Amino acid sequence: MNLSTVLTSHDTQVLIVAAIGIVLLVVLIVWLKLHAFIALTIGALFVGVGSGIPLEKVTSSYEAGVGGVLGYVGVLIALGAMLGKLLADSGGADQVVERILRGRPATLPWKMALVASIIGIPMFFEIGLVLLIPVVMLAVHKSRGPAMRLGIPALAGLSVLHGFIPPHPGPLAAIAILHADVGVTLAIGLLIAIPTVAVGGPLFGLLAARMVPIGAAGAGLAVTGSDRRAEGAQVSTDEADAAPVRSPTFAVTLVTLLSPIVLMLIKAGADIWMGKDDPVRHVLDFIGDPVFALLVAVLLAMVTFGTSVGFNISVLGKKIAASLLPVVGVMLIVGAGGGFKQALVDGGTGAAIAKIALATGLSTLVLGWIVAVFIRLATGSATVATVTAAGIVAPLATHLPPNHLSLVVLAIGAGSLFFSHVNDAGFWLVKEYFGLTVGQTIKTWSFMETVLAVMGLILTYGLSLVM
Repeated sequence: MNLSTVLTSHDTQVLIVAAIGIVLLVVLIVWLKLHAFIALTIGALFVGVGSGIPLEKVTSSYEAGVGGVLGYVGVLIALGAMLGKLLADSGGADQVVERILRGRPATLPWKMALVASIIGIPMFFEIGLVLLIPVVMLAVHKSRGPAMRLGIPALAGLSVLHGFIPPHPGPLAAIAILHADVGVTLAIGLLIAIPTVAVGGPLFGLLAARMVPIGAAGAGLAVTGSDRRAEGAQVSTDEADAAPVRSPTFAVTLVTLLSPIVLMLIKAGADIWMGKDDPVRHVLDFIGDPVFALLVAVLLAMVTFGTSVGFNISVLGKKIAASLLPVVGVMLIVGAGGGFKQALVDGGTGAAIAKIALATGLSTLVLGWIVAVFIRLATGSATVATVTAAGIVAPLATHLPPNHLSLVVLAIGAGSLFFSHVNDAGFWLVKEYFGLTVGQTIKTWSFMETVLAVMGLILTYGLSLVM
């Protein structure tokens, strides 16, 4: 392949600028110890200017990326932190963890992967993470093992379901673009998800725990309230001393935690099986929206994890206020990651990489995976990678049978997970919640995502040879 005939001078320019921008981030954060929010902001502005975005629009591009992430993910992080705080302080998290810890310790990572996979069916990765974090951190705290032994299985379960399984937006968009069958894709996706989660979760978690042998730490631990020092003197004495008179039962805890999942599952079913003009679907879309569903869960938790266990309204207000303190920094960093990603997208980096991948002449399935990998590496967005890759390979997939169309969708979804790094808001979310350094996040989260992506390619390609 002669790249000079594929790429324009602008394509070459944006690819070089993107590479320099990523190196700049690493230098600012790892070597100069600059706060990640400031470093990401500098990196985004550098990429915007270097990619040729008009100067008067560079900051607008960054602001749009920040707003696009915080306008949605920021609200979910805040609501999830409130729910997590009430769950932990009421003793509800202890109820869940005690059930999980029953049985042989060796089965604990597998249980965590199973719980995360179930939660991940209707939820975006970010939502599932903010709901799971209190349970993961408390389980790590009580089992006294390395955080990655349980954290990686939970992350793998959420990530695989987000990349492979409808009704998540990436897979649904790819299904629509490639005219694949939703039911077939869902069935094959679940079949592929099981071994992928097993390898990338509990099995890789053993290696990750050896590479990064840390205990419970970070904003996630602060949210759970397991370490009061993480909140410091900013929490009032009354709130710090407040203890529940009684603990919620396991059944009540489960109902409260599952309430947003049930609402989102109802919406997911409506999106798949009901027409867009059906008035009932409009109602279900509203009540199943993650913001509404999590708000309902928080309001319910104020009763089940609040007044029912002996907390008065004043204490509840202080606990909810305290829950937001540990996640303010997380939200800013995640937002800045969105701004950096948007600068790459608006500058044309994703389009340049897509041209290179299309010129390779590989099979549709492998080509779709490679395109998704490159765009994921360039932009940091799994959804952008999935939609773009599906659009590029769509003309090549028109002759494929239904089963193979579904496999192409799943291969693209797998590629969209590949090596999440500093331009992905999810990277910073995991880093801050688990209290990792940039290097530790790459060794654990980024490598785990790569394992999932490669497993997805192997399994989809293998099935394409026999189906």
